[in-house]
Amino acid sequence: MDIRPGDTLVLKKPHPCGAFEWEVTRVGADFRLRCLGCGREVMRPRRDVERGVRRVLRGGAEVFPARNA
Repeated sequence: MDIRPGDTLVLKKPHPCGAFEWEVTRVGADFRLRCLGCGREVMRPRRDVERGVRRVLRGGAEVFPARNA
C-alpha cells in the first residue's frame, strides 16, 4: 500500500476523541500518525495501520478506495 507523509488516513476504529482521520507524519517499519481531532501523536506498526485503513486521502482526493466487504 502506497502511504506517504502528508496523507490522511481514514481508519476503521475511532480514536477515543471520536475522530477517524489521521495525518501521516512518518513512514517506515512504523507509522507516526497525528489525530486530526485532538492532535495526539502515536506510533503504530505498519502492519496494524495497513489492516485498519478504510481510505487514503492525498491532497483531498481519494487514493485508496474502501475495500470490498
